[in-house]
Amino acid sequence: MTAEPATAAIGLAEPDGFSPALDTAAAAERQALIERWAERHGIDAARRLAEAEDLADSVAAEITPDNTVDTYRKSWTVWTRFCAATGLPETEATRGSLVAFVTWMLREGQQNGAGYAPSSASTHLAAAVVGLRQRGVTVSGDDQAKARAALEGLAVRLLQAGERRGRGQAVGGTVEGLYAIARTSPDTLTGDRDKALVFTGFHYASRSQDPAGLLAADVVGHPRGLVVSVLTGKTKHSVRDAKILYAGDPVICPVRAWSAYRARLAAEADPRWSASSAPAFVGIDRWGNVTGGMTPDSVTRAITRISARAGVPIDWTGHSLRIALASIGRTKGKDAVAIADQGGWARHSRSMLAYMQREDGWDDNASAGLT
Repeated sequence: MTAEPATAAIGLAEPDGFSPALDTAAAAERQALIERWAERHGIDAARRLAEAEDLADSVAAEITPDNTVDTYRKSWTVWTRFCAATGLPETEATRGSLVAFVTWMLREGQQNGAGYAPSSASTHLAAAVVGLRQRGVTVSGDDQAKARAALEGLAVRLLQAGERRGRGQAVGGTVEGLYAIARTSPDTLTGDRDKALVFTGFHYASRSQDPAGLLAADVVGHPRGLVVSVLTGKTKHSVRDAKILYAGDPVICPVRAWSAYRARLAAEADPRWSASSAPAFVGIDRWGNVTGGMTPDSVTRAITRISARAGVPIDWTGHSLRIALASIGRTKGKDAVAIADQGGWARHSRSMLAYMQREDGWDDNASAGLT
């Protein structure tokens, strides 16, 4: 008597909860794996293992930040454009195709025909490899390393040729900039919101998504200042309760700025925007009407607009406040561990250490005082 195929008997051609995001190649790979489990361990065990795989897929999707998912999607589009331009198959990743990919990105990869900055090309390479593996394509670690080595070597050649691409690191905020913002913010709900957004973000090293993700209940008063519960972080370090103390000068005090903004919001806007469940920072149109909670993009635009209005030498971006805590904290002699905990970095984070470097290269010069 011929035995019925195990997967047919237990109905695992497409297991419950199977993600439609997995394409045909990945589905076939999963199917073959289930069949091997059924042969080794029996039908019931194969079902339970398949359910565990589905759970693992769901957890991975749940814990992957939205911006990372967006990067994967954009980078896969870059990979498919490369394959279309070169006639290479999308579902193969060899040493040659990956090296060709990074070369193409630096030479002409953007939609307008210009080359990407090396940092962008590096991101697209890493994310494209993730996309290939998600689709069941085997990508050798050695082949990926060869492509990355080629990218780094070509980036050096660009520098030697005097070509610098990309925006470079965002400019860090400054205390002088805070005073300029205080002077130039209008006496309106928008002006009060702007000061609260910048002054508090300066003190907890906010990314643009952090204030956008805050609810009013996440900012709690304390006798010594505020406690801001940051829940939108990308790592276990960046999800934190950041403590913000009263500043010595009331003009740029984040605690007083927050209180003034919330009081004005309660007085001038619909009461629903003052509820503890409402967004901590709201969008406001030109007529002073609240339009809803701020998004990461609107936070970035607001910070750039606020800094431009203040006349800072170089407009700030959504990352300027994050850089400020690390760079100014180091200048003021703050402990690196304390800076990391306040700003949500891992201790000894490479990005935090990079932010700590003095921008002018004179006061913190390694050769200073040697002769």
